[in-house]
Amino acid sequence: MWGDAAVTQFIGGKPQSPQDAWFRILRYAGSWQLLGFGFWAMFDRETGAFIGEGGFSDFRRGIASLEGMPETGWAFAANSWGRGLASEAIGAMTDWADAQLLHHETRCLISNGNTASVKVATRNGYSAFANLPNAAQVFRRSRSPL
Repeated sequence: MWGDAAVTQFIGGKPQSPQDAWFRILRYAGSWQLLGFGFWAMFDRETGAFIGEGGFSDFRRGIASLEGMPETGWAFAANSWGRGLASEAIGAMTDWADAQLLHHETRCLISNGNTASVKVATRNGYSAFANLPNAAQVFRRSRSPL
């Protein structure tokens, strides 16, 4: 998935090498150990095929509007696009966050032009919060009452 230019168009702008993808997976595993939250691999219920990943992290990007809150992120393989799977998965992730995280909100970073991710975010309660000079926006979602 991370080697696909269509997937990485709005996430770093270029395909990743197998080694870079492996390092990403190692960071995800470390997030669970150090932060108590992280990313999940996602699989199609019907076929068992890998469709993407998503979760929460603290990437320490040095962006003030992201600091102090878990950052929501997701990426889906191109062959899973257009089926509503991302919206369903992000909905499950935010339900988990509402029940498990102590933070009052989560935030996500979406590159300008990534209309698909904006739709997924807004369907799941995120709203634009801050415009960044590097052609991206920060969205935020308040924790739902349990």
